[in-house]
Amino acid sequence: MAEFELRRIALPTGVELNVAIAGDPANPPVVLLHGFPESHRTWRNQIPALARDHYVIAPDQRGFGHSSKPGGVENYTPDKPVGDLLALADHLGIGPFTLVGHDWGGAIAWMAALQNPQRIARLIIVNAPHPLVFQRSLFDDPAQREASQYMTAFRNPDFEKFVERIGLEAFFDQSFAKYTDAALLEPEKPAYLAEWSPPGALTAMLNWYRGSAVLVPAPGETPERPVWLDAPFPPVTQPALVIWAMQDTALLPVQLDELPGYVPDLTVVKIANAGHFVPWEKPELVTEAILEWLA
Repeated sequence: MAEFELRRIALPTGVELNVAIAGDPANPPVVLLHGFPESHRTWRNQIPALARDHYVIAPDQRGFGHSSKPGGVENYTPDKPVGDLLALADHLGIGPFTLVGHDWGGAIAWMAALQNPQRIARLIIVNAPHPLVFQRSLFDDPAQREASQYMTAFRNPDFEKFVERIGLEAFFDQSFAKYTDAALLEPEKPAYLAEWSPPGALTAMLNWYRGSAVLVPAPGETPERPVWLDAPFPPVTQPALVIWAMQDTALLPVQLDELPGYVPDLTVVKIANAGHFVPWEKPELVTEAILEWLA
């Protein structure tokens, strides 16, 4: 695997990010955003291949990895990591760029692309639902609602006490075991536990869920339906590639059904035999899909 440089970059948004950087700055820029509960290491298998022809930037997002972990849920509303993303691009002097996101990184990528079409030239999403499609599915699709109840658990202010009681290693097993092949994870466990162990690290990661406005009704509940769920919604104007691992049990394939209506220039690549953490579960297939589409 090719090496990448790790830099500590202070941003005007008030955080310092730990950022993996690879490739020639003269090449087209690609920014990779990880999700919960990971770091730039999500992309450890993609960075070397992308860096051959691209300038690759993969930050630990705020609250994750070895980046700053500001206190307070208000520091983890989605606009904050979007601000970090744009500030990081400014710091590195890159113009329009390709944005890639998985899980929470994908949620930030959708939002950033919708709000900043002048900065984000192309969008690549890996198992991360479109914001409107996801919220609608939580009201209309019982299976997706059931699968998303972990979000409610993570928002519980006593969740850290639960993790303290069972231990960080047990939480590691619970976080991943339902969603991937545990054998793939074992060699990576020390790196993850090192990222999660510092004081406040777990709370910072969980605050992404607590700072989100996504409504997660309980199974069987019939809450009042937000008017905006059925109102017009702006399209994604960039060309977009959506890579979806079809065995994801947290974010179900129903997330693909309505996408063409909101992403006019859409390419979908389905990966049949993989779960949610597909960037490292099936790294060759993800890398191949990205490189072919970028070409």
